[in-house]
Amino acid sequence: MHKTAVKKVVMEGVLDANDSLAKANREDFDRAGNFVVNMMSSPGAGKTALLEKTLEHLRGDPRLGVLEGDVQTTLDADRLARFHVPIIQVNTDSGFGGECHLDANMVRSGISELPLSDIDVLVIENVGNLVCPAEFKVGEDARVMVYSITEGEEKPLKYPLMFRSADLVIVNKIDLLEHLDFDLEQFLGNLDDVNPGVPRILASARAGEGIEEWCGWLRKKSGSTEPAT
Repeated sequence: MHKTAVKKVVMEGVLDANDSLAKANREDFDRAGNFVVNMMSSPGAGKTALLEKTLEHLRGDPRLGVLEGDVQTTLDADRLARFHVPIIQVNTDSGFGGECHLDANMVRSGISELPLSDIDVLVIENVGNLVCPAEFKVGEDARVMVYSITEGEEKPLKYPLMFRSADLVIVNKIDLLEHLDFDLEQFLGNLDDVNPGVPRILASARAGEGIEEWCGWLRKKSGSTEPAT
């Protein structure tokens, strides 16, 4: 068999096995009544900063839990610890081969340590990467792609799978628009080329722009429609 064909067969087997575990995760989430977000982006796009603003805004309505994915360190989980919500860190270099993504098995190892029945919305902050995370289902309800305008307008065309798989795109760091040679309309056109009509939120995690809209999306999707007080 040709080497390329062998590689394809192996990859299909890996994804099939992953899908089986993702289904098992999904069953656990359903039993616990969790709405699960797989949050993906490139490194440095602002996922953790966005989660900080999200936790500040929601204040427990709905109840958030976080599964942090990284190759190494607990830096992001440590940043969120001050909010006193359920958090678990999953490092892919600890028995998982240092992968550049979370797969269903890694997520399964983490959720066993989380009190799922005490969580309404579980956010899985995936490893920063614009390719691999989009290939692996983990049992999520929705995929949210956080994109920073510092990355350039062409990224949807260069990494179409990531953008095509998203149910929502958060265009982050818009407070930097006046300082960058960046064409927002061109980016949005490129986004529509690969994922026509996908919902998008213009945001700045640093300035707090778009956070209310993002939290409203979370509340609506999770069935918790009452605003935080």
